[in-house]
Order: sequence, then structure tokens, then C-alpha cells
Amino acid sequence: MRPHPLIEEILGVYRARLGKDYDRYRNHAHRVYLACRLLDADPARERQYAIAAAFHDIGIWTAGTFDYLPPSVRESRSYLLERGLGALADEVEAMILWHHKVSRYQTVRWPSVEIFRRADWIDVSLQLKTFGIPKPALAALVKAYPLLGFHGFLVRRALRHFLRHPLHPLPMFRR
Repeated sequence: MRPHPLIEEILGVYRARLGKDYDRYRNHAHRVYLACRLLDADPARERQYAIAAAFHDIGIWTAGTFDYLPPSVRESRSYLLERGLGALADEVEAMILWHHKVSRYQTVRWPSVEIFRRADWIDVSLQLKTFGIPKPALAALVKAYPLLGFHGFLVRRALRHFLRHPLHPLPMFRR
């Protein structure tokens, strides 16, 4: 499983900001992207999945916050507009804003939003949720792009945020 060139290009720009977390976030982005492709092989949505995968959590580092969805959206929108891809901005924004939604995201306009939500849940749940993808296929994603402590990183960030904001512990979750 080769790295997606668009994910590599985007995250390369953020390498210094990601610092020691670069490889763990890069691998997470690739696992999410590849899970999207396992759930939806439509080539018309490949680019949106790659861009959303690269940007969906980037605000943790660019804005230094655990309330990272709005800064992640800003970064993705800026990227898309600078490259003349503004027509994708609303769809990618929805993919980012709703990727932690607990229940199904229902839309006729952008089925990619629900696919992306499922793909991220697959990875964040350590593949406890599979949404029908066979376990061997998911194991291959982790073999190709190891976890590298990404989930421990998220738990530490969540605990730190909870201690500072006990009344708003997980700002990224939506019903």
C-alpha cells in the first residue's frame, strides 16, 4: 500500500508543526483514507477522501487546541481555495466537521461524509467498529501504517483538555 501522494504533499507542508507526531498522524491519515477506499471505491471521491484525511485533525497542531475542528476546516478551505479547488471546499468541510459524529450522518448530497465518518471511527476505535470491512483487510492497513502511539497521544490530549475544560471535555464530538 503506497502512500497517497496528495496526503504526503499536504502533510509535508505541516511536518515541522507536527514535529515528533508527524509519523503517527501521517499513518492515521493514511489508514483513514484507505478505510474510505475500502468502504467506497468510487474514483470520483478519491481526492476528497485524501484531502479530508490529511486535514481532519490538523488543527490539534496548527491551532494548539483539542477543539480542533474549526481550525482544521480553515486549513483545508485555505488549501483548496489556493489551488482552485473551491468547489470541493463545502464537501471536505462537512467531512471534517462531522467525522466524530456518533450516529449516522444522513445526506443525499455527499455520501462521502458518512463514509469518512465510518473510516475515522474504524481507526479511532482500534478496529472494534469495522462497518463490514473484513478484519484481514483492516489488519493490512495497520501493518502498512503502524499505530505508533497515535491512540495514546489522543487519550493524553483528551485528559489534558478535560482537566482544563471539565464542562466541555470532548468538543469535537457531535451527535
